[in-house]
Amino acid sequence: MTVERYIRLMAGFFVMLSLALGVEGSPIFYSKWALAFTAFVGLNLFQSGITNFCLPGILLRKLGVPEGGASCSR
Repeated sequence: MTVERYIRLMAGFFVMLSLALGVEGSPIFYSKWALAFTAFVGLNLFQSGITNFCLPGILLRKLGVPEGGASCSR
């Protein structure tokens, strides 16, 4: 797997987890404030798209995860 795929997996996981923790009908509901984490992830994705700076991407590259082409462009 490539850096971009790991980033997408992490962002998707964190959004789904924070929604599950923040929506009252969920069996693992914790608090409505968990939805703030959803907004945080979205804001970071937006910032990364504009500035092309992504801290998890830098960390994954340092760990030796291979860089790859965008999978959506294939």
